[in-house]
Formats: sequence, C-alpha cells, structure tokens
Amino acid sequence: MPVRSPAQVSLTTVVELAQKNSSAVKLAEADMKKALATLAEAKDVYVPSVEIGSGLPAVPEVGFTGGVPSLLNGTVQSQVFNIPQIKYIQGARYAVKAASLNLKDAREQVALDASSAYIEMDTLDRELDAVHQQEGFGDRLVAIEQERTEAGVDPLSELLEARLTTAQLKLKRLHLETRVGTLAAELATLTGLPVGSVLPDRASLPEIPAVKAEDRGQTTNAIRAAEMIAISKQKVARGDLLQVFLPEISFNALYNRNTSILNEFNLYYNSAHPIPTNSFSNGFNIQIPLFSLARGAKGRESAADALRATVEAEQARQQNDIQIASLTGSLRELDTLAEIASLKQQISGEQLKAVLAQLELGNGASSGSGATQQLTPKAEQLARIDERQKYQEALDAGLELAKVRLGLLRALGHMQDWLNELHTK
Repeated sequence: MPVRSPAQVSLTTVVELAQKNSSAVKLAEADMKKALATLAEAKDVYVPSVEIGSGLPAVPEVGFTGGVPSLLNGTVQSQVFNIPQIKYIQGARYAVKAASLNLKDAREQVALDASSAYIEMDTLDRELDAVHQQEGFGDRLVAIEQERTEAGVDPLSELLEARLTTAQLKLKRLHLETRVGTLAAELATLTGLPVGSVLPDRASLPEIPAVKAEDRGQTTNAIRAAEMIAISKQKVARGDLLQVFLPEISFNALYNRNTSILNEFNLYYNSAHPIPTNSFSNGFNIQIPLFSLARGAKGRESAADALRATVEAEQARQQNDIQIASLTGSLRELDTLAEIASLKQQISGEQLKAVLAQLELGNGASSGSGATQQLTPKAEQLARIDERQKYQEALDAGLELAKVRLGLLRALGHMQDWLNELHTK
C-alpha cells in the first residue's frame, strides 16, 4: 500500500488537474485546433495568395526554349465565385462547433472519472479505519476465547471460530488496501501528482443532487456534437453534389522580371524590339463542368458519409435514453438498499448499546433459574465487530448510490451543474 502525504487535496483541485492532464482532453483540444484550421483554410481561398520565384537558368541556354527566363516572377491567385465552397465553409463551421462540444464532453467525462475515484477513495479510507477497529476487536475476541478454552469453559471450536473471524477481517483489510492502492495509482494518472499524494478532503465534497429521468436538462454535449458532425457532413455532401454542374470563377495575375542573361532569346526577336524587361498578365479563369464521373462519385460518397453521421447521431441519442432508463432503475434500487443498510447500521448500534448496558449491569443481576443468561466480554467484541460491519455496508451502499447519481447527472446533461457546484466548495 503506498504511503500518502497527510496533506489533503480538495475534489475541485483533483478535477482541475485531471482535466489539464487528461490525454482525452488534449486530443479533443488538438481536434479543436484542426477544425479551426480547416475552417480558416476553407475561407482563405477567397483571400489572394501571393507567391514569388525565379526562372533564371542554371547554365547558358541554347536556342529558343519557349519560356522567357526571369530574374523574378510573382503570381496572385484567389477564388472569386464558387457556390460549393460556401457549403464547405458552412460545413467547417459546424465541424468547429462539434469539436468544441466534444472538448466539453471530454472534460466532463474526466471530471466524472476523477470525482468517482475521489469519492471511492474517501469511502475506502473510512472503511479501512473501521476494519482496523474490527481487527482490534477480533484480537481481543481471540484472547478471550483462548482464556475460556484453556479454562474449559468453551470448546476449542469457539476459539477456532474467533481465529477464523480475525483471518476474514485481515483478508478484508488486504482487499481494501489493494483497492486503495489501485485508486491511488488511478488518481495519480488522472492528476499527474505522485502516487499516494491525494488524500481526500471530505469537506470539499458537495452533495450530489438526487435527479430523476424527468429532470432531463439540455441534450448532452456528446449528442449535440454528433448532431453537429452530421450537419457538417451534410453541408460538405451538398457542396460536392453542386460541384458536378456549377461553374467556378477564379482570378489570376502574373508578373515577370525578364532577363536575357544566359539565354539567346534576343536573337529571335527583332533588334528594335528586344525582350521586354517587365511583363504582366491577369484575368479571370472560368471553369464550367460538362461531364465528370469522378465528381458525381465524390458527391455520392459524401452523401453516404452524411447519412451515416445522421444515423450515428440518432443512435447516440437512443443509447443515452437507454442509459437514463437503466440508471434510473438502478437508482431506485440503490436508494432502497442504502436505506436498508442505514437501518441495519442503526439497529446494530442499538444492539451494541444494549450489550454494553447488560454487561455493565450484569454483575448485580439475579442468577436464579428464571434470570437472563449473563453476557460475557465475548458478546461485546462480537457486537462491536458486527456494528463496524454494518457501518461498512452502509458506506458501500452510499458509494454505489453516489456513482449512479453522478452517471445519471451526466446522462441527463446536468454534469456542468455538478462542476459549478464544485467551484463553490
């Protein structure tokens, strides 16, 4: 079991560190940057692009080569009219919205994972304390039975039962310590902090709202992102289909700083009209599609992608509805189980009080045939072990209830409300 620092770390800090350190969030941020760059690329075709270069020969040319060598040349190009490009820009905008929603969804998922691990760590810490107390009671139980067995009051089987109880408590402690070690590694991976350095601060845990299926808020970010992706692909598909029959107009300009160095061009020009020093040309390039099977196939391909994205968005919504129904059913059961566990704990506590009271008053009790049998210190240890066991069962029930409530919060689109609540703690 890792040794942890006594310094406590709040849940808010754990969630913030997890969101900064998460690879899923970083990937979503990279997708966001890519979507923004794609949008800029789609829009920038209308902004003139300028390039410069040189066509100076590497070695002297012989004869008329067909192209005028230049010391410097420059070209300007830009899109002027292209309706499909408008659709591509619209599609890129929806892709940016989808990337932004996916980023929010990734941050919410990391917050859910970190919160669940943190709450479980806090619960297991309390369970470990209870198990340590149980082991102390178990050791005293074994000592009592050892004396009673040696005195011939109890059979050997009672002593063996006591030892079995302590062995079972030890196994439970080892199981809890293993789980705590796993959670410590998980929290270290999530937050980037050293293993074992996260000690939960119970005061930083806000109460988890008891939401119900009818408390559905806005659509989850994941579903909205899927819908935005579907719209984006539909826009792109529309643009590809329009490419089949709509014309495209672009603007081009070319400037050359001509040279007669290392070439014989002036030999082929009238001596009165040598190669001009500067030349400039410009114009609009109009392309009208007449027949292109490739463009038609591309349009059908994009339309199929759009259809698939639309179906996936609907599938995501249906799966979320199923998850809500499942979590709602589990929540009702866990609410009842938590109530039962709490009542059992209270009953066990009252039974322990009764045992302690009888032990305290038992020394003066009647010893006649109708008198209640005198309780022994063994009964006290068993009652204490049972009370701690019921306490742990109540903690386990509360933990499962908290996890399901968090899951339902996320499925209903209220995860951001939980994150906002964290920042107020």
